[in-house]
Amino acid sequence: MIDIHAHIFPEISREQAHALDPAQAPWLKITGPDAGMIMKGDSEFRPVVPVLWDPDLRVADMDRLGLDVQIVSATPIMFGYALDARKVAGWAARMNDLTLAYCAGHPDRLKALAQVPLQDTELACREASRAKAAGHVGVQIGNHVGDRDLDDAQLVEFLHHCAVSDIPVLVHPWDMMGGRQRMRQWMLPWLVAMPAETSLGILSLILSGAFERLPRSLKLCFAHGGGAFAFTLGRVDNAWKYRDIVRQDCPNPPSSYCDRFSVDSAVFDPKALRLLVDVMGSERVMLGSDYPYPLGEQRIGALVGETALLADDEKRRILAGNARSFFNLA
Repeated sequence: MIDIHAHIFPEISREQAHALDPAQAPWLKITGPDAGMIMKGDSEFRPVVPVLWDPDLRVADMDRLGLDVQIVSATPIMFGYALDARKVAGWAARMNDLTLAYCAGHPDRLKALAQVPLQDTELACREASRAKAAGHVGVQIGNHVGDRDLDDAQLVEFLHHCAVSDIPVLVHPWDMMGGRQRMRQWMLPWLVAMPAETSLGILSLILSGAFERLPRSLKLCFAHGGGAFAFTLGRVDNAWKYRDIVRQDCPNPPSSYCDRFSVDSAVFDPKALRLLVDVMGSERVMLGSDYPYPLGEQRIGALVGETALLADDEKRRILAGNARSFFNLA
């Protein structure tokens, strides 16, 4: 099994974070032998567990779960898209080096995705290429930079660079809409806005016509099963058919673009997974857990491996085969 969606958080010191930005940059406070706290400036952001910064503990847990490989990426609070681009370029390079160091002791079990200063296209392309040369198997980006969605010309330029450079891209939602206004309780930003952000990223590329301008060689994957995309695709196709303002920049039905990207399997329900495979095709779904966070799959691979709603060949592709091809793994 190859898990393509799993996070780390290195032992970033308060001093390192404050050098980037004293109020917003994240760092790690170790609070006990089995616990830590991600800090944002001087405020507590999220309690965390040692597998985020201890690769030996992670690999031991992978053994317990029967997991062969994890492709690890930054916890999105590490992105720094709202901060000074040149400072964030140095920060991203340091974080990427720390991620490679995290994987170095278990090179056959742990693979790294890089982060980039996405607010500056030139710097982002430069760091993506440097990271690939250093050993990263792809990059992870957020689904937007401030008010700019993935159809923004500069973000499309970055995706074009990744396409021609054979750098796979995982898109992860972050900085969710409405989180500080109407969705303050019950983790609603994660339960409502996060799937919406992912769908927004996908549809911004489809309806803007960006996929028409991007090479078909682009390897693009959206986390969390593509959010609400699969369930609402019929509504989008219907709108494209009957409303010219929906199709004005999109020459083909939205459903015809499902072969331009992949999604992970983190949908937590067998029937939802079957729908996702029916919409996307089993060759465009990859195992993703969101490990080790509480909203992730607790028994990684169980949803795919144990359901009677998938055929054995579909399971093999989703559990490992698709990821090997997508990330160029031996």
